[in-house]
Amino acid sequence: MHPMLTIAVRAARAAGQTIMRAYTELDRVEVSAKGINDFVTSVDKEAEAAITYQIRKSYPDHTIVGEEKGENRGENKDYIWIVDPLDGTNNFVRGIPHFAVSIALQYKGKTEVAVVYDPVREELFTAIRGKGAKLNDFRIRVTNVNELAPTIIGTGFPFKARQHTETYMTIFGEVFGHCSDLRRTGSAALDLAYVAAGRLDGFFEIGLKPWDIAAGDLLCREAGGTVTDFTGGHNYLISGNIVAGSPKVTTELVKTMRPLLNEGLKR
Repeated sequence: MHPMLTIAVRAARAAGQTIMRAYTELDRVEVSAKGINDFVTSVDKEAEAAITYQIRKSYPDHTIVGEEKGENRGENKDYIWIVDPLDGTNNFVRGIPHFAVSIALQYKGKTEVAVVYDPVREELFTAIRGKGAKLNDFRIRVTNVNELAPTIIGTGFPFKARQHTETYMTIFGEVFGHCSDLRRTGSAALDLAYVAAGRLDGFFEIGLKPWDIAAGDLLCREAGGTVTDFTGGHNYLISGNIVAGSPKVTTELVKTMRPLLNEGLKR
């Protein structure tokens, strides 16, 4: 196993233990708002600290970018760990058992290692650039579909970017008219992992952050999928507007969405 993947897995499992301990005592979890419709819990912070500790033990000079603590700059700028300690915080707070730990490692701007860990189901999704993607050590692949008609597509509502609500709902309606069904589960990291594992045929969402999608992006690509922004370009880690799926599904989704985009979503 790639030595840095070993550390990423160790860090994800440590965070998962922290999360599941708290999940059995949700009434003790402290919740605070860090923005409109954006919540953080004491568990997010503890899980991120557990991840940082595991990474720093082995790679003290690497830079870590986490959702809660921001950039923890190390002397080595070539290696950047992108961490979401608890993707699906709203689900977690409500006791909905669907959330994950997401960890990606970039070297000189390219994502080399990815881990998405679901501590409820003990499902570990991993990928190494050029080496494929796995779920609990078994190889995974995106689905092999050529059209939208039979597909189940994952999505997320733009609850932090409500200025795009009208456009999003128009896109939602158009995609729904072409596919079999749509799902909104509340964790982009798991949605992308599910695309990689063939559980979903595709996924799209507006306004995500790098820590939401960096690991899932590599998982999808290493499982044979295609990941783009809403215009079919590769600006999604910056814009946060992402489309992922098997190659034909991604192409069909972009083709369906592109004529409906407002100016803010064309960038």
